[in-house]
Amino acid sequence: MNLITVENLSAFYENNEIFKDLSFNVLNDDYLYVVGENGSGKTTLMRCILGFKVKHTGTILFSGLKRNEIGYLPQRTDTESDFPASVTEVVTSGFSGLKFLGLPFSKKAKAEALQIMKSLGISELKDRSFKELSGGQQQKVLLCRALCTKSKILLLDEPVTGLDETAREEMYSLIKRLNDNGTAVIMISHDMDAALKYSKHILHLSENGYFYGDVTQYKKSGLLKTENKEENQNELF
Repeated sequence: MNLITVENLSAFYENNEIFKDLSFNVLNDDYLYVVGENGSGKTTLMRCILGFKVKHTGTILFSGLKRNEIGYLPQRTDTESDFPASVTEVVTSGFSGLKFLGLPFSKKAKAEALQIMKSLGISELKDRSFKELSGGQQQKVLLCRALCTKSKILLLDEPVTGLDETAREEMYSLIKRLNDNGTAVIMISHDMDAALKYSKHILHLSENGYFYGDVTQYKKSGLLKTENKEENQNELF
């Protein structure tokens, strides 16, 4: 079953077209990697799905999915890393925008947040200050916050950026386990090794159009060589 169906989606910034006529599906157990050149519209696409104010045409259809059932983990920022709150407060803030908006969090919300932390193996951090955690620990906390939406699907924008190799692998393992347990995933990433290892489908955006298909089809498309070439060029600067 499709959770999300995107049909002929085009997005614009001012008068500039970012991408044109995207069409693809996200299945209820999907693991979709969104890859492509910088500036190709990966984050803009995610913002369209989330319902943010983005000038666009085309349609995004949801089946058995409400917007408040979409968990979102944006790119890490230095400001967010210095957030002066406890881990429990950060995780429980994931209920904001639901019935807890503007109110003190209830015992039920705190209990649910603790259960989510336990399921991802970080309950021992619950009383720690968020800003004192390592980058990997902070990302796990923010992933827990995203799950407070009771997510049927997670939208993750470069979730392992800035993490060391051990922390990256831990994050990938957590996300894979969530997917195996029935949570659909859309992930923006430049890590092609991870995309080929974990994804069920790949959406590649480029200035010449886009590709959507499974890993086998992607390997045959020739786009993988283009993506690797760009990564190698970026490392020179």
